[in-house]
Amino acid sequence: MDARTQQAPLDFHEQMLRLEERGLLVRIDRPICKDTELHPLMRWQFTGGLPDSARKAFMFTNVHGVDGRKFDMPVVVGALAANAEIYATGMGVPVDRIGDVWDRGIDHPVEPVRIENPPCQEVVTTGDDLRTPGKGLDSLPVPISTPGFDAAPYFTATLCVTKDPETGVRNMGTYRAGLKALDRLGVRMASRLSGAGGYQHWLKYKERGEKMPCAIVVGCSPIVMFTGPQKLRIDEDEMAVAGGLAGRPIRMCRALTVDLDIPADAEIVIEGLIDTDALEPEGPFGESHGHVALEGFNMSMHVTAITRRRDAVFVSIVSQVTPSESSVMKKVAYEPLFLSHLKKDLNVKGIARVVMHEPLSNLRPVIFLVFKHGALKTEVWRGLQGASALQAQCGKICVAVSEDVDPNNTDGVFWSMAYRSNPVEDVLVVPNRAGGHGPKGSANSTLLIDATSKSPMPPLALPTKPYMERAKQIWEELGFPHITPQAPWHGYELGDWASLWQTFADNAVAGKWLENGAHTWPRRKPDLIPETPVRKVETVK
Repeated sequence: MDARTQQAPLDFHEQMLRLEERGLLVRIDRPICKDTELHPLMRWQFTGGLPDSARKAFMFTNVHGVDGRKFDMPVVVGALAANAEIYATGMGVPVDRIGDVWDRGIDHPVEPVRIENPPCQEVVTTGDDLRTPGKGLDSLPVPISTPGFDAAPYFTATLCVTKDPETGVRNMGTYRAGLKALDRLGVRMASRLSGAGGYQHWLKYKERGEKMPCAIVVGCSPIVMFTGPQKLRIDEDEMAVAGGLAGRPIRMCRALTVDLDIPADAEIVIEGLIDTDALEPEGPFGESHGHVALEGFNMSMHVTAITRRRDAVFVSIVSQVTPSESSVMKKVAYEPLFLSHLKKDLNVKGIARVVMHEPLSNLRPVIFLVFKHGALKTEVWRGLQGASALQAQCGKICVAVSEDVDPNNTDGVFWSMAYRSNPVEDVLVVPNRAGGHGPKGSANSTLLIDATSKSPMPPLALPTKPYMERAKQIWEELGFPHITPQAPWHGYELGDWASLWQTFADNAVAGKWLENGAHTWPRRKPDLIPETPVRKVETVK
């Protein structure tokens, strides 16, 4: 790895260059309709049975609207987090170091620096031009994310910058923004408990009787974009955290028409003022919890300026039903953050991994905790309670399993629940949970399940690894269809296995099963019922 790629790219163009060098960016030059074809085409990477590693970022260079109007600006989707490797490229580290970078960024923030004449203001549109067809919001190739359900084209890969009118502390959130007019957007900032920091700012502006300044950044350094979906402290300056992630200051500049600092190297910035005296119906829109969010009253933002780079690209993300780009962005950051919380903050003994279930469930409601064999029951329950309580929108259902179970294989999790948990002792329902991210009316309680192994158990009943590997070799020699081993694909010991039984097994595969029968005949016992365990009668070593 050269010196350049050992640091996070500090603008989006650098991210695209690195992805292209690594074969992770595909250019699509054929005409593509942004309203009916673009997101569905990208969606097939997540629903077409491809492995995560096969996903790419797509750059659409020949984009038009459903009305036939062509756009000079390309649209890029998947360049932030189509898979974990793309996300890691944006962090400037290998995938296995993502958690370390987040720890560093939060613990050692680096204040941004302000510059003049920024790239993000090379082209400026203000005033009456914003209300002129072809010059306002309609000049941007904003895709429709969920054709057939969404009410408008939507900005999705957003970094919405607001600031506390009392303290001046910035917040950067990823909030959807739908086109309403050439110079107006409908913006949704979550108002639930632990919701958007931007919403908390809006409440303060509302109390003051003032409109709220807002700048919607579309495309900038991935490491800056990644701070938006994270649930950092309300009073934490996320741009300083982004600097901590990068290990050097983020370049900022003053917005042209609102009193906000914005990333100087952004692709596009939409500046404006959000009403606080009334709300406007917004939606429907396909949300990341996997359902269409129906029409609701949300914020109206009046655009005061559109600024961009001369060579700007429009950045969008795939969200809606998971897996998706938005779920990858959360998963690769949330999992190490939760593990660090359990290990370092709560000092939970025996915790090995935290895995958030991604397919369909949007990874936040369902969390799997992996414990080392022999972990104390008290530690398992401290881990379950700690994971479910860390963030209000995460951990509605938490299941603990032992380290031999792959939590990414839900069949394995169900097997563990079926044979390693006693519902009377190992299941707890906790009421009065705050409503999380999901359709209106979602249940608000917590389910905790200890499905770990409570004691040594017999081996998993599959051929052991050498025999399965040999069979796979024969399979391939026969030219049978390609197979991808799904865990568990071989048997292994789980603590309850005597050396005598291993001898029996070795004899069997060596053709010496007669020796096993000769060993058991003298051990016959009278006055027993069938299926009496040998261990109840004699010692087995």
